[in-house]
Amino acid sequence: MPVSVTNSELVYDALKGSGVRLISALPETWLVHLVRLADQDRDMILVRLAKEEEGIGISTGAHFAGLRTALLMQNHGFLQSINGIASLALLYKIPLLLMITDRGTMGERDPWQTEGGKYTRRTLDALNIVRDDLARPEEVRGKVAKAMALAQSSLSPVALLLQRDLMWEEPAA
Repeated sequence: MPVSVTNSELVYDALKGSGVRLISALPETWLVHLVRLADQDRDMILVRLAKEEEGIGISTGAHFAGLRTALLMQNHGFLQSINGIASLALLYKIPLLLMITDRGTMGERDPWQTEGGKYTRRTLDALNIVRDDLARPEEVRGKVAKAMALAQSSLSPVALLLQRDLMWEEPAA
């Protein structure tokens, strides 16, 4: 599988370094190693979701229990989570760290992924959710820490878009 193990480990270590103790996720190709790492880590709580919107409620409850969380999702899952984000997280000032695989952008080969990429950034912007791209290994630790700091201080969702260049390794020709 051409998903980068090394860069997935960098992202996972950055999440732990920023204080994340609960990760919620739905299986997705680019997230496979992150989910595996969380599942194997005794210090991490992994909640497997049936729908991404469930993660909004789980992170809300965890926030009130004093835990920092990260929601791992694909951009289609983010789009499905809008109701929970708008009616719970934004309304009640809940810090969320949204780690969104940015599918359907340049280089996408799967036709079923293309539509989500067209709307993710515009939807984040329409909701006034601060976002940044996570594309290079050397920026992972700093951007994850800054995103978590902003989510906590602003009591609002913050999104990091996991880019193909970070998460995917093209097989050698």
